[in-house]
This record gives sequence, C-alpha cells and structure tokens, in this order.
Amino acid sequence: MMAAWTITYEMSGRVSAIPCGGIGALHMLACNSGLVKAIDAGLHLLKKHLPYHESNHVLNIAYNALAGGTCLDDIELLRNNEAFLDALGAQRIPDPTTAGDFSQRFSEHDVLALMDAINARRPGLWRRRLSREERKLGIIDADGTMGATTGECKQGMNISHDGVWGYHPQVISLANTQEPLYIVNRPGNRPSCEEAVQWMDRAAWLVLESFDEVCYRGAPTSRSPNTSTAGTRQAGSSPSGSMPIPSSWR
Repeated sequence: MMAAWTITYEMSGRVSAIPCGGIGALHMLACNSGLVKAIDAGLHLLKKHLPYHESNHVLNIAYNALAGGTCLDDIELLRNNEAFLDALGAQRIPDPTTAGDFSQRFSEHDVLALMDAINARRPGLWRRRLSREERKLGIIDADGTMGATTGECKQGMNISHDGVWGYHPQVISLANTQEPLYIVNRPGNRPSCEEAVQWMDRAAWLVLESFDEVCYRGAPTSRSPNTSTAGTRQAGSSPSGSMPIPSSWR
C-alpha cells in the first residue's frame, strides 16, 4: 500500500548542464599539452586571424564530433548552448558555414601538416605518461578501414569488394596507446596494403623519439606473397621497408 510521508521541497538556483561534461577537461589538455600552439605554428590557412586562429577551427570541428555531432550543421546547436561555451571559456565559436569554408581550404599538403603538428606533441606525452619499461617496444599497426558514404558521386570514392560505396582510408596507429598517427584517405576499392610501408616508416621515426624499438604489424604487401610489413627497428636505424614473414606467422 502507498503511504503518505512528509516531504520537504527546497528551491535551488538555476543551474546549467551539458551531456558532454568532459569537454572542458579535454580543452584544458589541448592547451596544457601545447597542442593549440602546435596547430597554429604548423598549419597556415588563414591570412588574418579575425577573430579565429587555425586551432580554433580545428578544435571546433573535433569538439563537435566528441559532443556527438555527426555533421558540421550540428555545430549550430553547440554555439547556441551557453553551458557548452562556458565549459570552453569562449564567447562564441565558428558557425557551420565558417567551419565548412575552413575545411575547403585544405590541400593534401595541409592535411599532412596538421597531422605532423599533432604528432609533434606525442613523444613528449609518451615520455611523461608511459614508464621506461612500457617504452621498450612500440608496436605500429597498419590496416584499412571502410568509410561508407550516403552518395555515389563524391570525389575520390569508389565501391569496395562487398559492394559498399565510400572510402578505404589507411590507418597507421600505435597499438601501445591506441592512437592513430596517420590517416591516408583512398578510394573504396584500394587494397589495405597500398602505400602502407612509407607511412609505417614515417610513423616509426616518430615513435622512436620515445621508444627503444618499434615493431611493424600489418597486412602483406603487394611486393611479394612472401613479404609483410612485419618486423622490428631500433632507435637510430634506417627505415627497413618490408621484411620476410617469420615462419611462425604463416
């Protein structure tokens, strides 16, 4: 049976809340790690910074995805959310149209410059975050992942082996921390191994700034059915390219 109990109500002041409560902590990490300054120093797409810098645009698009946005239009919801702006300590952020205009300024060289600017901060963070034991061997993974699209007329896209229209980007990542180091966009019909070796070697130079050795892991290359991008390199050694597959891996 339901019984009546004495209930006391208290009035509180108005509070504001957002579902992505950790966005402020992520922004502090970007500032304290030097990521903001690195992006501004390595990426040059704007002639004048009135009022936004390159880092403001890049982080605005990234925060939109972290907050659950699926397209640039979702930025409009965030820029009208006072609690979200307060978490970033901002009076305003770029609107979707401005974000789209900024995205169209990128060339292939600019995309690489942005990835290099972000990667420049990683070795220092690895040395601070990982112990000496954990930095003895860095494992670099390479593989392709399908990125399906909703259309069939976008530039550079194609149909994959299973009939999906989209792109097949090459993802080079550090398995130790599960961080993507390089992402190279390709049409959907390209094999996973295409151009993997050069990007794995580029990632190895980065990882060896903090790790003693690196180990390559990835799909077999197109050079030979008996070669693979699996192998190891030590700090100070030259890029090794593809290496024979150990018999235990076959």
